[in-house]
Amino acid sequence: MDKVAIITGAGKGIGKAIAEQLVDDGFKIAVADLDIDSAETTARHLVNARPYKVNVANHDSVSELVHKVVSDYGRLDVMVNNAGITKELTLEEMSEDDFQQLFDVNVKGVLFGIQAAAAQFKQQQSAGKIINAASIGAYSVAEKHSGYSATKFAVRSLTQGAAKELGQDQITVNAYCPGYVETPMMKTILANYAQQNGTTVEEEISRGSQRIALRRPEQPEDVAKVVSFLASDRADYITGQAIVADGGVIYK
Repeated sequence: MDKVAIITGAGKGIGKAIAEQLVDDGFKIAVADLDIDSAETTARHLVNARPYKVNVANHDSVSELVHKVVSDYGRLDVMVNNAGITKELTLEEMSEDDFQQLFDVNVKGVLFGIQAAAAQFKQQQSAGKIINAASIGAYSVAEKHSGYSATKFAVRSLTQGAAKELGQDQITVNAYCPGYVETPMMKTILANYAQQNGTTVEEEISRGSQRIALRRPEQPEDVAKVVSFLASDRADYITGQAIVADGGVIYK
């Protein structure tokens, strides 16, 4: 029986790489994104993948997503709560709306994904896997990313709590913590750094790589391999963990 996985924020970046990896692993995939055009583009190039529009900051939208996927595919086995945003702001610069938006997407999006997936797993009377997007920012706070890090610390907390609450139902809940990943979002951040420092994006990538033990920026595919493991039977006895995969930046 083919397993079914939902990945939110799967239209591009890390989410797209996760979708591609899980298709290679034999999953049927729901490519879910707020930007339906990017979801459709990603799904079009994958076998056994369908696009879905979702607003992870809205409880009903996430619940409806799970119902649609189960209606289309018959079941759910893995929920990857990948969607997320960042804002480069000092705490003094951050408005209430900025702070609220970070928590709406990064934290509520994970909470609603946990709730919808857990309800479906219990209805199916089957084991299931929930995998959440955290970050090295869940362990170490970078300048101008305090708000973002606060959301990722919260994701670690939700992951641990859900693992304890859902373990009796054979539902595992884990998180992945990437480092400096070459994604469109990261390149926008690096472009800002380059403008501030009078450098180029390439120079910023080279300088940033010197802080990484492996001396190269992380690729979305590196993150996808970790999610692939957590989604597999090999991770059946792992739960409540936030696994750092950053090439050697922080050590936990």
